[in-house]
Amino acid sequence: MSAHSLGLVCASAGGLEHVRKRLIEPLLKDGWTVAVTATPTAATWLRALDELERIEVVTGLPVRVEPRLPHEDSPHPAVDCYAVVPATANTVAKLALGIADNQALTQVCEAIGAGRPPVVVFPRVNAAHAGQPAWDEHIATLSKAGVHLVYGDDVWRLHQPRGAPGRQLPWDAIRQAIEKACESLRPPDL
Repeated sequence: MSAHSLGLVCASAGGLEHVRKRLIEPLLKDGWTVAVTATPTAATWLRALDELERIEVVTGLPVRVEPRLPHEDSPHPAVDCYAVVPATANTVAKLALGIADNQALTQVCEAIGAGRPPVVVFPRVNAAHAGQPAWDEHIATLSKAGVHLVYGDDVWRLHQPRGAPGRQLPWDAIRQAIEKACESLRPPDL
């Protein structure tokens, strides 16, 4: 498979502390370009964990948090796919409703609205989040829009709030979803 460019969007949920080692570095090793954008709270977490600068060093790109000014060029390359990993319940709801109130959500909302590039979302939620009355509608809306969801008991069994500290994210399933989403970008064999 030829290398692709991934726009990785990170929200402040469990697993964020492992995103560099478990997702970014393996993708880079396989020749991918990974451009990271963090929600404001995720950026705060990454700084507190001393991960933000490490991500910038390994990717060779700045971690975006703030939007650029109109006269500035984007510090990130064009991407073949966006992946929102991990996505909080708040992030999922905002994406489903088209609320783009920060840089991370703006670029993904644009991709969902345009239908390209493909978007992969891993909702890092618990049973209480999924029990909210609007949750099923948010998931259905994103699915109907063509978002590739890494979601369900087969990949992430829901747990009670604070019932799974230290639980690893389904990194293999996330990676497979990203690769599958990028398959649609391949030209047909002639």
